[in-house]
Amino acid sequence: MQKDCRTVWANCLRVIRSSVGEQSFRTWFEPIVPVGLQKNLLIIQVPSQFFYEWLEEHYVDVLKKAIVQELGSEGQLEYSIVVDQGNEQARPRTVNLPATRGGAPHRPPTHTPMAAQVRPMAPQQPNGAAQPAQQNFAGANSAAYPKRQTPPAAAAAVAAAAVAPPPLRNPFEVRAVSDRSYLDSQLNQNYTFTNYIEGSCNRLARSAGWAVANKPGTTSFNPLMIYGGVGLGKTHLVQAIGNHIKEHSGNKFVLYVSAEKFTNQFIESLKTNSVQDFGNFYLLVDILILDDVQFLAGKDRTQEMFFHIFNHLHQAGKQVIMTSDVPPRELKGFEERLLSRFKWGLTADLQSPDFETRVAIIMNKMQADGIDIPPQVVEYLAYSVETNVRELEGVLISLIAQSSLTRREIDLEMAKQALRHIIEDVEAEVNLDFIQKTVAEHFGIAVDLLKAKTRKKEVVTARQVAMYFAKEHTNHSLKSIGYHFGGRDHSTVIHSVQTVSDLIDSDKTFRTTIQELRKKFTGK
Repeated sequence: MQKDCRTVWANCLRVIRSSVGEQSFRTWFEPIVPVGLQKNLLIIQVPSQFFYEWLEEHYVDVLKKAIVQELGSEGQLEYSIVVDQGNEQARPRTVNLPATRGGAPHRPPTHTPMAAQVRPMAPQQPNGAAQPAQQNFAGANSAAYPKRQTPPAAAAAVAAAAVAPPPLRNPFEVRAVSDRSYLDSQLNQNYTFTNYIEGSCNRLARSAGWAVANKPGTTSFNPLMIYGGVGLGKTHLVQAIGNHIKEHSGNKFVLYVSAEKFTNQFIESLKTNSVQDFGNFYLLVDILILDDVQFLAGKDRTQEMFFHIFNHLHQAGKQVIMTSDVPPRELKGFEERLLSRFKWGLTADLQSPDFETRVAIIMNKMQADGIDIPPQVVEYLAYSVETNVRELEGVLISLIAQSSLTRREIDLEMAKQALRHIIEDVEAEVNLDFIQKTVAEHFGIAVDLLKAKTRKKEVVTARQVAMYFAKEHTNHSLKSIGYHFGGRDHSTVIHSVQTVSDLIDSDKTFRTTIQELRKKFTGK
């Protein structure tokens, strides 16, 4: 019976699943789509160049094992890589690359299965010519900049900068440009990979950042663009990359600068006729981190300058890292040629942290500050602050300060007070998910059983108690409460509330149980 690509890949996945962790399997193998089978060559489609490189770097042996087991010793694998065209109307194109052996893509091929040669090519100008190595920042669009008297050799100033740098009026205070150890990277040393909590919301971005931090300028994700909403950890991640590079590659000059500061520096250079000096300074950088690039929108002359700097750094094998609040295709007010360069490398997003990640963030903060917070308070905070990391950290800082000033231990009531001052419209309401989880834990059952159709006595009792507290501590309607308990109708909720009320009056043991649970929701 002839095999098809789907069957072959499904069998390969069974082998792979037994060799990697479940999270790794979901992240790196479930998104793969089999697209072809030619004799003993399996073709799989992966969503990006970064995805391909990560597989080759970390999972090539696992893939080889699966392919050989399914297709025999002559089995081969080829990747079909989806390439973003940068045009929402255009369909993405794909580029096919054969698999490599041992994650060494730059080695000449050996004539054995699972081996090939991949040669990444430097990006080209639209006319096919490579970017020039030299830049004259007062040249390409000289009408846009104030004129200044320069010697005839000004066009070679950039190329000669590393040998005999001219006196620079650069944007930072430095002792000597020729000795870059005096240059300030503008990095916050508190931002590291160690205290950057990884979760499903940021795994791809963190993995890419770690790869860049260890091999700046040599991976295909150059530039690296990290995007996401306010307070999701973009600045922390990119500065962690910079700090890691500084620590492990001390000879490289890392520079972090916000797009707003970059713009202000450039405007100042225009006023003082020092555009060339400004540009020369940025050519000294080995790793440029530009935060909040969306700030450059509509600033044509600043974009022109950044375009030249970007081209030079990229062509010289230097690393460019940027952050934005939206992906490149959604940036407005940018030149198309600049947007296209933003898409040369990898774009990775940061999403709102899930519950588990929020708990981990709180625990990490507790450890760093040497404080102790009761588990029910940790869970309450994690359930209540769902928007972003910055807001969650703000609540924690407020809570720690309040505890220190009042000399009280942190409890649920204090947590509610802290939330009232920071998060709008938080009254005494407790998150419904928090109620379900707390009640389920108390009765020793899974949360999902509260929503299931089972009629086991212990589950029914727990469900009724959870509905009772949902009615007491939330603003949900009876219909809404029923919906969150497996789609039950409002009459079931009414019956549950009445049953619990009756048991409180008639059963002393049950009344004690309710009192213990209520303390977890009220802190009293």
